[in-house]
Order: sequence, then structure tokens, then C-alpha cells
Amino acid sequence: MHTLEPHYAWLEQYQASEDPRSPLFEAENSLDTYTNTIYGYYIHPQWDSLDSDTLYLKILFVDYELGTAVIEFIGEWNDAIENDIMLLKRNIVDLMTHEGIRKFILIGENVFNFHGSDDSYYEEWFEDVEDGWIAAVNFQDHVIREMRQYNLDSYVNFGGQLDELPWRTYPPRKLVEVVDGLLQRRLG
Repeated sequence: MHTLEPHYAWLEQYQASEDPRSPLFEAENSLDTYTNTIYGYYIHPQWDSLDSDTLYLKILFVDYELGTAVIEFIGEWNDAIENDIMLLKRNIVDLMTHEGIRKFILIGENVFNFHGSDDSYYEEWFEDVEDGWIAAVNFQDHVIREMRQYNLDSYVNFGGQLDELPWRTYPPRKLVEVVDGLLQRRLG
């Protein structure tokens, strides 16, 4: 797992550690010291902590004028034991919605498992972005099946073209435009 790096092609356009409005402002990441682990496996030092033992993230892009954010994840999304959704909601998302972010793209190809609990934090997040959306892009099939078992598809959009979107081929604003277009067609 230590070779799985967060997407870095957009670094010239956005870095959360340099954004004073970001929940990760002034976060420091080593380029050569591996300290964070998931189940005893070291992960690349560029992933950021949300205070979970099993789930890490990287805020890849934020546009405050458009009210959009792209966040990439790695690890096991475990709401049952680690309460990852509470940590994500309180430590990251609440601060971002306070800054006007209403459209979230969650990149999940490196989320290896999902263990659900209740859906109250997802419902709260959905209500916080009332005129926006939450889109899950490229989550693995078994993770999506688990998420659907907990009715998270009532709050998070996934499936269809979102499951196989070549997101790395787009500049960040174009990715937001593409996802927004897919969801507008879907939501009618």
C-alpha cells in the first residue's frame, strides 16, 4: 500500500496545506518518512489524516467560487467501529460546508472495504448541501454494494458512469463540470 500515492497532477492548481480556508491548512507531510499505517501496512506519507485508524484522504481540489471539492480516499471506510463518517463529517466536511462547499466529489478507488452503521451523518451531510450533491466516483463494486445495504444511495450519488469515470484525464474544473452534468441528467 505504500506505493499508492494520492493524485498529484493538480498540485499547481491547489494544495490544501497552503489554503487558509482548508481544514488541512499547514498540514505537513513528509516526502520520505512513512509513519501512517492501515492494519500494519504503511501508506504513502502524502495521505492526510482525518483522525481515523483505517481511512485517510487527500483534498485534491477546492474551488470556493463554484462551491466544489474533490477528495480522494485510501483504506477501509469503517463506520461500524471507527465511526469514519463522523470523523470525516466533523473534521473535514463541516469546515468545508462552512466555507460554502456544496458539491463534493469523493474518489474511492482505493477504498478497499466499507463497514456501515446508521446513516445519520450522511443524512446530515446531504441536508447541509441542500442545493448541491455528493458524488462517489470509482468506488469498487463490493464497497458500493455495502453502501447500498445501508441506504447511503439516498444521500450519496454513485453507480452508472460515476463508477468508471476516467477522472484523472480531466483538469479539476472540467471533472466537476462532467460530474455535475451526469448528476443533472440523473436528477432531472
